[in-house]
Amino acid sequence: MMNKGQVISQLNYSWSQRVMNQWTEAMSSAGERVAEFVRRWNLLPIAMAFLLGRASILDELSPFIVPYFMVMYYIRRDCLTVSGLALLAGAFTLSVPIGMEAAISLVVAFTACKLSERFRRKDFSFTPLIVLVTVFVSHLLFEVLTNQITTYGVVMVGVESVLSFVLTLIFIQSLSIVHLAKPYEPLKNEEIVCLVILLASLMTGTVGWMIQGISMEHVLSRYLLVLFAFVGGGTVGAAVGVVTGLILSLADVSTLQQINLLAFSGLLAGLLKEGGKLGVSAGLLIGTSIIAIYAGAENTLYPSLIETSLAVALFIATPASLWKKVSRFIPGTPENLQSHQEYMRRVRDVTAGKIQKFSELFTQLSRSFAQTAETPGGDEQVEAFLGGVTESTCQRCWKKAQCWERDASLTYEAMRSMIETVHEQGSLKGTPLPKEWERKCVKTGKVVAAVEREYERLVTFNQLKKQIRESRKLVADQLSGVSRVMSDFAREIKREGIELSFQEKQVSRALEGLGLSIRRVDIHSLEEGKVDIEIIQPTCYGRDECAKVVAPMLTEILGENIVVKERHCEAFRDGTCKMCLSSARTFEIDIGVAGAAKGGKLLSGDSFKTMDLGNGQMALAISDGMGNGERAFMESQSALDMLQQLLQSGIDEKLAIKTVNSVLSLRSTDEIFATVDLALVDLQTAQTRFVKIGSTPSFIKRGNEVITVMASNLPAGILDEIDVDVVTRTLKPGDLLIMMTDGIYEAPRHIENRQMWMKRLISELETDNPQDVADLLLEKVIRHHYGEIVDDMTVLVAKVERFVPEWSAIQVMGVEKVERPRIVS
Repeated sequence: MMNKGQVISQLNYSWSQRVMNQWTEAMSSAGERVAEFVRRWNLLPIAMAFLLGRASILDELSPFIVPYFMVMYYIRRDCLTVSGLALLAGAFTLSVPIGMEAAISLVVAFTACKLSERFRRKDFSFTPLIVLVTVFVSHLLFEVLTNQITTYGVVMVGVESVLSFVLTLIFIQSLSIVHLAKPYEPLKNEEIVCLVILLASLMTGTVGWMIQGISMEHVLSRYLLVLFAFVGGGTVGAAVGVVTGLILSLADVSTLQQINLLAFSGLLAGLLKEGGKLGVSAGLLIGTSIIAIYAGAENTLYPSLIETSLAVALFIATPASLWKKVSRFIPGTPENLQSHQEYMRRVRDVTAGKIQKFSELFTQLSRSFAQTAETPGGDEQVEAFLGGVTESTCQRCWKKAQCWERDASLTYEAMRSMIETVHEQGSLKGTPLPKEWERKCVKTGKVVAAVEREYERLVTFNQLKKQIRESRKLVADQLSGVSRVMSDFAREIKREGIELSFQEKQVSRALEGLGLSIRRVDIHSLEEGKVDIEIIQPTCYGRDECAKVVAPMLTEILGENIVVKERHCEAFRDGTCKMCLSSARTFEIDIGVAGAAKGGKLLSGDSFKTMDLGNGQMALAISDGMGNGERAFMESQSALDMLQQLLQSGIDEKLAIKTVNSVLSLRSTDEIFATVDLALVDLQTAQTRFVKIGSTPSFIKRGNEVITVMASNLPAGILDEIDVDVVTRTLKPGDLLIMMTDGIYEAPRHIENRQMWMKRLISELETDNPQDVADLLLEKVIRHHYGEIVDDMTVLVAKVERFVPEWSAIQVMGVEKVERPRIVS
């Protein structure tokens, strides 16, 4: 029970939290309304145009007007008119001659843009050259019209044209970022510089704005500096300071000191980024104060501190949404990584949606194939049968009217009786016909022959229809299996990845604490039972550090057994070792195989495979091809290769077996078949599913007890459609699973009960080593035939054991456990 003070404290905390949430929502809503107002009335391009119209370099050059106008012509033509008017307004605030010169430049620029569209497509290919020519021609024209043409004036026009050319290249990059950039695309270094040049160029439009002795350009430049330093750190802060100071010093030569001040202050503010807004603000204040004191001008120290304080106040008042938008474009920032992850998530969802649609398409196709045509009923079949018989006999008979009009019922019943008889017996030979009908019919022999002929045609037709139905069912099953695989794949794609950089640093620190030199740690999954970690370190030159040190340490800090799944040591190439570690399974399997070819030849018709399906399952398979030698080996190996591909793609084992069967039965006209003995072992539960197609029984040796696992199915490739039976057994630690081909099982041909003979042979074995068991069984069978190998023989033995780590976990004091993400998918 909480006391009164705790209750009051909890209520105060809830109230303050609610007030903060309401304030945050109100500020966010107000910010969205302001942003919407700015977008609706195009205030941003208008303000930029006005400031660039006022901006000048060396008090006589205005190279910003034409580049801004021509770039906006291509990227924001919807606000070109108001932007042009704002440019003129800004130019006229400087002086009337500059405004007149700007008007002539804009007219010539607009004409050049219209003419250029007739000769090329709409892009930026030749825009800088067009700007250069336009500025030179328009300004030279203004000099001629005002009768002020001089050598110095022509040179300055050329310089301004070149500056406009360079600014066009910069504005193409920076204005595209402002108006067209996508939030998930990080900016390159040169793009950041171009954006800063644009912002600094806008600030030159505020040169000369003074309020009570405070320069607005200094306030805005320091505000821009502290904003970028807070977002990008010291490197970005110093770069922004240098570029901004350089542009401002070109606009006003008396402010050349601003380069040193802004560069040093930006570096210092960025280095204190970890202190948040207060740390960055303190860095800016300290930097500007040091440079002001170092300059030795006591009369400028106080205004500089006031300007810095105003910049800091603007920075602190800046809503988080603004600087987060800026940080989205700076590479390496958390906001940029988050926006990139959001983009990748959207791409992943779109891809998964398309795959899901394909899955639904295959499901629909499967249903369409499954909906086979309904088999006609008995009466319909009789009517069709009767129509076929009468078409070739009664239709051309001169007594048709008498039989089918006067005595229609008698004729119909007689014909129906004969049809039923031929359906039952397959023929009418030796069967008495209806006497009344036989007495009246003048074409008895032809009718009987027609009935038998029609019956044979019907039997053939029904067989074809049955094969078509079976083929449709197989195709429907295959399409359904593909649909399930694609649906599972879509769900896997939708699994939302989590940034695991913190856990990667934890793992790296823990391993480095043991003296290892870790170069890289990549964590792909930390889900319990599905851990997947990749580590790169210098080679240990055979000391097996990955299994002896790395895996035991990960076992300790993750809280579950971790094993080395794969490793690549390149000691003699680049000196690195790449290891893949994953969660250990509850059970492990030790395999033993023995085999011999008929007559002691080199090539056996038997094949076997052990397959890691990658989903915690191990597949053991044996196939026996028809006959012996190379052809039998190719058939059995082909069957297992197809089976492996299907199982690893996620296809159900029943459908996989049916698909292998259909391929074997259709790809050749020869009688080719192969047995398939498949066991799927779940390494987490040891539950095993057996699928046997024409294969011999399997045996499970549990202590002194021997358990038989058998099923009765024909080999694959004989029938177009087979029924696959799955037998499930749960193995226990220490069990031996023994699978064999008929060369082993049917070796004692004089013994009737081969199953009891094999069980006795297995129970007498005194070893539980799987390789020894396989060798002993093969040896006993060969000795039974006095050393003669009468058939291809293969025996596969698997022993199931609980997984026991080879090395115990390494416990180190002070090493923290790795915190797993609570939600992975």
